Amino acid sequence: MIVLRNMDVKRIIAGIPRGHKHLRLVLESTSGIIVLHEATVAAIVRSYINIVAHPVRRGLELVGTIPDNIKPGYAEHQLLESNRSEREILEELETILNEAYHRQS
Repeated sequence: MIVLRNMDVKRIIAGIPRGHKHLRLVLESTSGIIVLHEATVAAIVRSYINIVAHPVRRGLELVGTIPDNIKPGYAEHQLLESNRSEREILEELETILNEAYHRQS
């Protein structure tokens, strides 16, 4: 399990490489390099906005799926919101975080 704190991130490079149409984001950390595609970054941003900008919402889960009738220009594989309850999602999040932080100590 990798936990990236802000102090663990050395730099981030973002751009659209030659010959591509979509953004790539390179996150260089003390643990290595992670390359994210635009659709993944967009899903992370959607999650962030849907929680931080909402007056009461505290959690959500996105699940990889291949939906029917995808809009033109969208990737076939999408990260879409699950039907799990917010309570279940937050309980799982807390379990994962407790395990991750327990391993670090």
